[in-house]
Amino acid sequence: MDSEMRSPLTVQGLCKNYPAFRLENVSFSLTPGTIIGFIGRNGAGKTTTINSILSFIHPDAGKISFFGLEYPEHDREIKKGIGFVSAGMTYYTRKKLKEITGVTKTFYPDWDDGAYRKWLDSFGLDEEKTPAELSNGMKIKYALALALSHGAELLILDEPTSGLDPVSREELVEVFLKLKDEGKTVFFSTHITSDLEKCADRILFLQNGVLKADDTLENYQAAWRIVECGNEIPPDLKQAACGSCRIRDGYTVLVRREDAVTFESREASLEEIMVHLEKEAEEA
Repeated sequence: MDSEMRSPLTVQGLCKNYPAFRLENVSFSLTPGTIIGFIGRNGAGKTTTINSILSFIHPDAGKISFFGLEYPEHDREIKKGIGFVSAGMTYYTRKKLKEITGVTKTFYPDWDDGAYRKWLDSFGLDEEKTPAELSNGMKIKYALALALSHGAELLILDEPTSGLDPVSREELVEVFLKLKDEGKTVFFSTHITSDLEKCADRILFLQNGVLKADDTLENYQAAWRIVECGNEIPPDLKQAACGSCRIRDGYTVLVRREDAVTFESREASLEEIMVHLEKEAEEA
């Protein structure tokens, strides 16, 4: 597959309707060799988007292409170049990893045993163990090893660090950065925004089924400021507010950078931006 300079994933006008939820006209295009953070609270539509992209569910509208090839028309060729990893993935818990690998490799004509061994060693995986004997973090690493052994250039990760302890999450972030160094593209869905501040090049923010932001991490964070105040929010600050949260000694208020010039403010973390915007949406 000639994927050089082609977007690993392009989504145009993706829609999916449920009785109580709508994914509305989601569009974006990924740049090769970058880490993209796909953020939003639980229920925002992140997993629905990913499931639609991978045809696990049938979208109501939209076009999806990988490496310039439309999906699912070129399903077989595309699957050689993508790997999907989810915190919810399950394997035969009592089968040894080497047995699971033996079955998996039969689906991929371009399987690379050398690459597989390299990633096993890199991740400290023991093929004689079963999934039941692995920590959640090691299960994610095993899924990554399988994906990378059939030549995946795009990794689609759905909440891979969910439920992991801080040390395990840090280890996975280092893995994602290593993959980026090798030219892989990582599409990383999560609500744990602190992980993304360590590794993401770009942020996609999904809120209630609508893509609200698509920007570099630096630009997105730079567009916002946090103002801290006492137990009452002044009227002029309330007017500029894009969401407020109660803290021990008063309130934090999110404002756009251009509206922060008259207030004493500080930088906003990615988590603060998301939480305050969600609070604003709830109160609207």
